[in-house]
Amino acid sequence: MNFELELDVLGRSLVAILLSGILGWEREAKGKAAGVRTHMLVGLAATLFVTIGELMVQRFDHDLQQLRYDPVRVLEAMVTGVSFLGAGTIFISRGKEKVQGLTTAASILVTSAVGMMVGLRYYILACGVTALIFVVLHGLAYVKDRIEQRRAQRGP
Repeated sequence: MNFELELDVLGRSLVAILLSGILGWEREAKGKAAGVRTHMLVGLAATLFVTIGELMVQRFDHDLQQLRYDPVRVLEAMVTGVSFLGAGTIFISRGKEKVQGLTTAASILVTSAVGMMVGLRYYILACGVTALIFVVLHGLAYVKDRIEQRRAQRGP
């Protein structure tokens, strides 16, 4: 492995941490269980798994008969692992008939997708999607709160 390649992987890791941290910050600011550190680690893991798959192909490209690499399997493994992690954030309140944590679980899953985009070097797409996710998480929550405030002011 060469020095430039290792710096490239570190650069991708940094971008993944920054973008994932933005999403985690939004969740933490809302007092949710999975915050900045969790989102950063999920985004970083996704980037590293995609990158490791790429590095394995490069390293063993001389012996393609023995190398069986399917990039879709990397994605499947990430989605399975992250979904398991996200499931741990979902709670059902007995008696209240209320489910909590679905948005946080979804944000963890989509953060892994951002990390995968960074791992594949789709930086502009990853940044744009991060902005869209932030709007969904933060902007729509603001709109929802405003609507609920107006309903409360009007009364039943």
